[in-house]
Amino acid sequence: MPPPCPSVLKTPPLTSHHPLSVAPMMDRTDRHCRYFLRQISRRTLLYTEMVTSMAILHGDKHKLLGFDRSEHPLALQIGGDNPADLAKCARIAADFGYDEVNLNVGCPSSRVQNGNFGACLMLQPDRVAECIAAMVAATTLPVTIKHRIGVDEVDSYEDLVKFVSIVSQTGCQRFSVHARKAWLQGLSPKENREVPPLRYEDVHRLKQDLPHLSIEINGGFTNLEQVQTQLQHVDAVMIGRAIYDNPYLLALVDRDIYGDPTPPPSRHQIVTQMLPYIDTWTSKGLKLHSITRHMLQLFHGRSGSRIWKRLITEQSVLPGAGVSVVERALAEIPDGESC
Repeated sequence: MPPPCPSVLKTPPLTSHHPLSVAPMMDRTDRHCRYFLRQISRRTLLYTEMVTSMAILHGDKHKLLGFDRSEHPLALQIGGDNPADLAKCARIAADFGYDEVNLNVGCPSSRVQNGNFGACLMLQPDRVAECIAAMVAATTLPVTIKHRIGVDEVDSYEDLVKFVSIVSQTGCQRFSVHARKAWLQGLSPKENREVPPLRYEDVHRLKQDLPHLSIEINGGFTNLEQVQTQLQHVDAVMIGRAIYDNPYLLALVDRDIYGDPTPPPSRHQIVTQMLPYIDTWTSKGLKLHSITRHMLQLFHGRSGSRIWKRLITEQSVLPGAGVSVVERALAEIPDGESC
């Protein structure tokens, strides 16, 4: 495994409250994506992809769980339904230096259902409580949960309150609530992110009725104005694919959400900050595409975006492709833009 790269940005002090996070996304939020996003925002809470408890216990832990220290604050999301196994995973997360550990109770994919974890666990709140309790007992890290507002026909507001109330008795620190129900049959994971209607009012009401809990809302947000509006009703907001499709949305988060006066980096500065990291990993044999695929949308909506994506896409897969590919592509983009 390549040695950790030196951090480009100084890691900010960790806080227990994170008003904005980037959602865990399969095939998206790997360590290279997270390092890239960290060059844009120093303070946003980042998540790993979901990693199953079985993979953590029996797989290559350093490959699955390794990260650069600049990625803090960072949460590990785990999928599983066995309390003893999840407790072991929570201890491993602490040993690796994660800041939080999160249980996935929101993914509706058939593969996840076959393992009896993800969204289907919302139908077993007592089982979820056992899992969370075991994790809480195993580590001093904050233990959080990401879930839906409901599953199939078990989707009333009362069902949601019952689930959260049962799980909260375990000492769970935060509830990240995707404001859509999940259909376990008949919809693909992608459709489950789009077809069930958003019910923000249920999440707002949850915070009103259970004010002692930290409630984070997720689902359909695409800009910081929406985030600011939601923060009037809940404690935090989670954004997923909108960040991946336009990562520079994060540029003003530290100032506008966290009150950090540090000027945001320009897109050119972000790419330049990535170059040492790219050079370190590609010199160890990693394919350039593994890193640059996460950077394709950095110039979204700006002059030169099309040529940036074309050059990076075509040349990053060539044998021996390295940092010079990114430098040549960047040279094609007009500089001097404002945020």
